[in-house]
Amino acid sequence: MREMRRSRQLLSQQDCEMILKENTSGVLSVYGEDGYPYGVPLSYVYADGKLYFHSAKDGHKIDSVRNNNKVSFTVIGQDNIVAEEYTTYFQSVIAFGTARILEQDDEKRTAIEQLAEKYMPDLKEGRLQEIEKEFHRLCMIEVTIDSLTGKEAIELVRARR
Repeated sequence: MREMRRSRQLLSQQDCEMILKENTSGVLSVYGEDGYPYGVPLSYVYADGKLYFHSAKDGHKIDSVRNNNKVSFTVIGQDNIVAEEYTTYFQSVIAFGTARILEQDDEKRTAIEQLAEKYMPDLKEGRLQEIEKEFHRLCMIEVTIDSLTGKEAIELVRARR
């Protein structure tokens, strides 16, 4: 993978993983139809060093993953506009990896339960019922991360010093 040009603004791996764990949405980018990139915002969970997404069993996203499993996933962890400085104090993470559609029921169930727990931690019974109701229509995608980098505004770097 390409090295980041402004290395002083590089986030640590620990900071990158924290952003992935704490946030709730990102943009999955795939090689779409007719050579166009396709970026789709979605909910996710980061667990055991991998990313997991749910999906319908067919559509643009699934077709794209089947045709080319190399993907990227972007999460904006912070984006504070500082108008008087004509800038934003941002933190963002980009993961590059390989996507795989989970075919085995046990791995699919583990992934959807982790995703559901992230968004509904206090509703165990309800989320398990919902999973059972929709399981036959559900598709889960796993992304094995090959490269994870994060960047933050230079102002945030300076503030830490």
